[in-house]
Amino acid sequence: MRVLVLALTVALVAGHQLKLDPEFAVGKTYTYKYEAILMGGLPEEGLARAGFKIRSKVLISALAANTFVLKLLEPELFEYSGIWPKDAFIPATKLTSALSDQLLTPLKFEYANGVVGKVFAPAGVSASVLNIVRGILNIFQMNIKKTVNVYELQEPGVQGVCKTHYVITEDAKAERVLLTKTKDLNHCQERIMRDIGMAYTERCAECRARGNALKGTAAFNYIMKPSATGALILEASSTELIQFSPINIINGAAQMEAKQFLKFLEIQKAPLEPIKAEYLHRGNLRYEFGSELLQTPIQLLRITNAEAQIVEILNHLVNNNVAKVHEDAPLKFIELIQLLRSAKYETIESLWSQFKSRTTHREWIRNAVPAIGTHVAMRFIKEKFLVGELTLAEVTRSLTIAIHMVTADLEAIKLLRELAENQKVMETPVLNEIAALGYGSLVSKYCGENPTCPVDLIRPVHELVAQAVAKGDINEIIVTLKVLGNAGHPSSLKPILKVLPSFGSAAATLPLRVHIEGVLALRNIAKREPKMVQEVAVQLFMDRALHPELRMVAAIVLFETKLPMGLVTALADALLREPNLQVASLVYSYMKAMTRSTTPDFAPVAAACNVAVNILSPKLNRLSYRYSRALLVDGYYSPWMVGAAASAFYVNDAATVLPRTIMAKARTYLAGAYADVIEIGVRTEGIQEALLKVQDLPNNTDRITKMRKVLKALSEWRAQPSSQPLASAHVKLFGQEIAFVSVNKGLVDQLMALVTGPEVQTYGRKALDAVLAGTKFNFAEPMLVAEVRRILPTAVGLPMELSFYTSSVLNTAIELQATVSPPIAQKFHPSQLLKSDISMRAAFFPSVSSYTYAVMGVNTALAQAAVVSRARIYTILPARIEARLDMIKGNFKFELLPVQGVNKIASALVETFAVARNVEDLAAAKITPMIPADFTPQSSKKSSSRSSRMGSSLTDDMSGSSELVSDQQSKMSKLIKAFEKRLCGEIETFGIKACTMIESRNAAFIRDVPLYAVIGKHSAFIEVTPAATPVIEKIEIEIQVGEKAAEKIIKVIDLSQDEGILEDKNILMKLKKILVPGLKNRTSSRSSRSHAVSSSSSSSDVSTSSKSSSHKKSKMVDILDPIVKASKLQKSSSRSSSSRSSLLSSKSSSSRSTSSLSSSQSKQELYEMNFTKHHIHQHALSATRRNSQSSARSFNAIYDKAKYLTNAVNPTVTILIRAVSADHKVQGYQIAAYFDKETSRLQLLFANLAKNNNWRICADGVRLSDHKLMAKIAWGIYCKQYVTEISAETGIVGQEPAVRLKLTWEKLPRNMKYYGEELSEYISRFALQAGMSLAKAKNVHNQIKLTVAAASEQSLNVVLKTPSRTIFKKAISLPISLPIGDTASELQAYQDSWVDTIAYMVSKPHAAECSVIKDTVITFNNRKVKAEMPHSCLQVLAQDGTSEAKFIVLLKRDQQHEQNMLTVKIADIDVDMYQKGNVAMVKVNNVEIPVSDLPYRHPTADIQIRQSGEGIALHAPRHGLQEVYFDKDIQKVKVVDWMRGQTSGLCGKADGEVRQELRMPNTHLTKNAVSYAHSWVLPAESCRDATECYMKLESVKLEKQIILHGQESKCFSVEPVLRCLPGCLALRTTTVSVGFHCLPADTSLNRSEGMSSIFEKSVDLRERTEAHLACRCTAQCA
Repeated sequence: MRVLVLALTVALVAGHQLKLDPEFAVGKTYTYKYEAILMGGLPEEGLARAGFKIRSKVLISALAANTFVLKLLEPELFEYSGIWPKDAFIPATKLTSALSDQLLTPLKFEYANGVVGKVFAPAGVSASVLNIVRGILNIFQMNIKKTVNVYELQEPGVQGVCKTHYVITEDAKAERVLLTKTKDLNHCQERIMRDIGMAYTERCAECRARGNALKGTAAFNYIMKPSATGALILEASSTELIQFSPINIINGAAQMEAKQFLKFLEIQKAPLEPIKAEYLHRGNLRYEFGSELLQTPIQLLRITNAEAQIVEILNHLVNNNVAKVHEDAPLKFIELIQLLRSAKYETIESLWSQFKSRTTHREWIRNAVPAIGTHVAMRFIKEKFLVGELTLAEVTRSLTIAIHMVTADLEAIKLLRELAENQKVMETPVLNEIAALGYGSLVSKYCGENPTCPVDLIRPVHELVAQAVAKGDINEIIVTLKVLGNAGHPSSLKPILKVLPSFGSAAATLPLRVHIEGVLALRNIAKREPKMVQEVAVQLFMDRALHPELRMVAAIVLFETKLPMGLVTALADALLREPNLQVASLVYSYMKAMTRSTTPDFAPVAAACNVAVNILSPKLNRLSYRYSRALLVDGYYSPWMVGAAASAFYVNDAATVLPRTIMAKARTYLAGAYADVIEIGVRTEGIQEALLKVQDLPNNTDRITKMRKVLKALSEWRAQPSSQPLASAHVKLFGQEIAFVSVNKGLVDQLMALVTGPEVQTYGRKALDAVLAGTKFNFAEPMLVAEVRRILPTAVGLPMELSFYTSSVLNTAIELQATVSPPIAQKFHPSQLLKSDISMRAAFFPSVSSYTYAVMGVNTALAQAAVVSRARIYTILPARIEARLDMIKGNFKFELLPVQGVNKIASALVETFAVARNVEDLAAAKITPMIPADFTPQSSKKSSSRSSRMGSSLTDDMSGSSELVSDQQSKMSKLIKAFEKRLCGEIETFGIKACTMIESRNAAFIRDVPLYAVIGKHSAFIEVTPAATPVIEKIEIEIQVGEKAAEKIIKVIDLSQDEGILEDKNILMKLKKILVPGLKNRTSSRSSRSHAVSSSSSSSDVSTSSKSSSHKKSKMVDILDPIVKASKLQKSSSRSSSSRSSLLSSKSSSSRSTSSLSSSQSKQELYEMNFTKHHIHQHALSATRRNSQSSARSFNAIYDKAKYLTNAVNPTVTILIRAVSADHKVQGYQIAAYFDKETSRLQLLFANLAKNNNWRICADGVRLSDHKLMAKIAWGIYCKQYVTEISAETGIVGQEPAVRLKLTWEKLPRNMKYYGEELSEYISRFALQAGMSLAKAKNVHNQIKLTVAAASEQSLNVVLKTPSRTIFKKAISLPISLPIGDTASELQAYQDSWVDTIAYMVSKPHAAECSVIKDTVITFNNRKVKAEMPHSCLQVLAQDGTSEAKFIVLLKRDQQHEQNMLTVKIADIDVDMYQKGNVAMVKVNNVEIPVSDLPYRHPTADIQIRQSGEGIALHAPRHGLQEVYFDKDIQKVKVVDWMRGQTSGLCGKADGEVRQELRMPNTHLTKNAVSYAHSWVLPAESCRDATECYMKLESVKLEKQIILHGQESKCFSVEPVLRCLPGCLALRTTTVSVGFHCLPADTSLNRSEGMSSIFEKSVDLRERTEAHLACRCTAQCA
């Protein structure tokens, strides 16, 4: 037993002495066989793949303890583009030979305990070859722990430092150790990856938690033979799988699969020696990026002479893009960019010097340079602009593009900074802004790629901010803040805070727009440091002393930081006590909109807002839209990882007519990332003030009218000394501001000087001369629209790339030539053209070619193997036009000429293929379609093989199973079959035939997901060719206006012809009755059904129907059948319509009587809307008929008298659209307009010019009276197939004016009925959403009737009746005031100006109204203030609170007679309104105006005083007063809309802020209505005051003793109290509650100094005190 224990102990000790770390003994060479395969494509077999294979022997020898040599022996490279796994790899012999020297070069590396250290190689070994060796060394990378067999760690490798899982097992019998390690490439501490073109996208971690667009893993398996000194690797294999799909890999993904196999062969005793060369340290095991960063994956170029190849490409682009764009132009443009990227800067300069004087070559180079994407592009633009070789327009465009395409590095940032600081740039405002904003964008991109972004890059901008603040340069401050906003560096927070209130002392002197720009600059900082920005934004929002707009902008920024639950709750709690409704409305609406958000990144915020909205009062939801709002609409589809969001902010202020700020932003989500695609913001600042100061512009003009007066307004405003901006706007792309503009006095001056300057006139004259002489020019605009790339290494050492490219070239060739008769004089004025005969020839050839590539695969400068999806779009729309415009004779003729050689106007081809190529043998490149022509799904193959095996063993009675298998195979073959569809349409009249061909063969039959649906081949094209009819030479369009219009009539439409044809038809119908017995029964049975006829009859159909009259007599019955049907149908419908209508009316009345039991009487009356019309039939033939005839009969009397006006009057306008053919056949269309003044009838006739074509459109309109218009539209053959009638008439409903529209029809086409029903359903849904009432009803089956009645001057009652529904709504508010009632009489003053009339109608309903009833004031904001008014004292009821003081309205209460009096001071007059007996009287400048002399109009100002009802009304809208009304019971003041927020007085500010209503003249808020009312009293100067007001406002001392904070105190009121003057006694008093400020009792207070500041003190307590209302003064008073 002891012997056994001893033996086991020895065995355990020996086992622990075994080492598992790989060992390579010194002096020996270990030989391995190595093979690596990298393949890309779809996972299913039988589809195309692309890839590479590397085969070689690997020799490893130890030079020293930790230094080894690795050498490849017999290396071979293979490429693959074929059907997997059927096709074989193809040896890349030439590529292997070219790389043999590098591949055979021994390399050194450090290796200890299974960990690869530094790697050394001679300078001649490229990064690509070195990376292949790294892929081999990656197999030998093993971190083996001696104590555990299962463990995890972050292990370095070729792909970076990634999470690795180890499992070690031992096969004791075979004396082998099995090691397995797996890597999760999605959880890496440091993932080696390079993104290009994605600097402005943001990672969405929450989106990636729901799905993955890119996922990778790798597994390594080892068989090792352990020993005491180390383990020998006998076999090693690895499999790496990377899956990618832009719409979530769950829905199918393309994959890159890498496999490595290493097998031990032998040990050689001779060591391996390195070559005699200097070995440089080339990094470690990490992948090293090389030339693949500049190599586009869509083509491979062998660059031997870059300059010569660039010249060749340039010549190709210039020569092949003249008349139209070449189809391959986008690909050639990308090739040009690729060559420029590989060229040296000196080469680019040489090319520029060679071609800068050749316009077309110059443009191609200038467009390609920004796309180089390196600092070379920035250097080129900078140097060429500074030496004057680039114009301002050229450098502006090139620099804007280059900034956002250049890779941000320190050199590029330095170059752009030097350009921005150059004096030439600083003197050019546009270029200065672009360079400054671009600098911030480059810093942002650089910091995004380098987390340790140095502060030195942004420090110069910080210094500029400080300098601008010190100088008070507002424009410079704003520009620098925008630069900091673009950069988004956290260190910028401190300088930004210096310009924000509550944080910086300098902020107090800065305007509001600077504060707002400072807050907006925090948004990009919030993406990196959200908590820092949250602290600032919360403080700004919570500070109620700040401007509401600034607080709202702070709230917007705050929500972008993705608030936690605690902050959202804090905001909700603050809103409960928020006094400003504008702020409350915006934040509440933002929260409510956020609750509906479905995007993953805002899901926590949405949940928090859902709680917050429940906390907040629902009253905030009922605020009108004149309060600030936030709108948010988004959608996210998690299975596809795609989404979009749009937000808009409407920051309103009652003090402005225009909204203060409008900002809108759009965001997209894709593949686990998001980007703010575009943002547009507009802020109105001084534009309102500038418009209001214009003297001849009505102040109450609505926004649209004001816009029409902008030019005149701006012209007058320019002379004002103020330089405040009129407005400002900004545009952001992908979160970076690229442009902004401030419309200020300087800009207006520049624009006016430019428009009126001689340069514009000279340029216009030159352009006209060029057109007269004949000009031809070509314009080509290439653009690299998108270049998005992600490059990441694979285990093999080759790079995998995911790319998206879009390149487009737009080409336009234009030819123009014109002649003018008489010739244009040297001193030309545009009005001369209105008296000329102009002939013109023009040719336009716009064409576009666009290539889009989506690539996944290997991309290096030496070889490429990838799966490519390519989309090619080509469009060309040529046109040749000749025109003659005879302005004197009113003849306008246009000729559209055919363009030869262009049939296919649009084509699109999308194809997916696998491609493999190498730079040494480009001719041998192999392209394989992704889906082969003979593809059979694997499931079908398996089924086939199973069925063949089963067939040999089964008996004959099992034949049903084989049939089932064959059915499955046939179904599969149908799925694989390509989709093909050809649609053609022909317009015979113009000889045009258009065809669309669509073909598609995709992989959706394998897996029905979007990715597989795209893969394959899809094509579509639109082709326009001449029709089979005689060739059309041209299309003429001729318009003749005036007396000569009749001369142009080709086809005369006469009633006699129609009647003759109809008579012939009647004879034929009788004949058919004789020939066909029983016809009557059949036709009568058919007449009960509607006969559907298509409305869109082509010319060919019409021709066929017209030619049918010449058919043989044997077919007469068939021909006559539809005619008889139509005739019977009309008679049957006419007979049955009356019975049906009576039945419907009875049913309708029955239903109405039933509904009256459940509905109110008012609703029933509204539903009925009894309409009494005003129309008296002018066209009735007699008095009897005038009284009895219906409106329809009145119209019919005119219509029946002359169906066509062709014989009665000459046409007013004739339009001919003709196709001129080789056989001179007349074809086309004719439109003629006739007007009969005697009957006020307008007729339009549209006819086909073809001889036998009788399809027409007839439209008649008649003005029956001043109260009724009626129209009839008929179309079809002889205008008899379909008829509709429309009438519009005025009348009354009850006593209110009304209007009624009625549409009736006899017969409609089937498709028109269908769309009518769809429209009816939509209107019904919309009506319900809008709060209208909807009821099902059986109304007249062929009629729609709309009745609108005035409910008041500003509201309507509406009833809409359709055949099946009745929709009604009572008191619909209008944005205008209708010209009825008082408004009609008020408009008499503006009857000479329709502009003023419209302005008054628009302004009246938007006016803010304040009313006084005895001692109760209802403010502009509709809040009641009741207080005893002082006797004989004037109170400010309402006044213009601006510096202009345009008006003031004073109120005086006569307590003796208990009457109110008003005094209006406006312009240069004083108007007193008072009661005299029972009559309201008025004085103007103390002169009483009798009521009989009203209305009174001011001789110069726009002021009128008129009698209104029982009172007097003053109107002065241009001065801000819409109306001041006075009678004995009530007094009203209405101010125009633009005065909201600018008024003050007892009526308030009219700003909608009801929570801040009781604001005293010192702007402080009080809680007591009496104190508020008394604060607006105009105090007396002395007791000798003629107004008999013997009171003043003063601070009073609290009489009782107060102990405050344990100290005896004396208190003084901080709110003024009304008291009698010294020497006067109070006759009437009242108590008022006011705030008091207390001081220690022993404090000495100087009444003259201390009391002046007491009103600014805080409130310590509120107490009641006595206020005086009436006083009597002694004779000795002062």
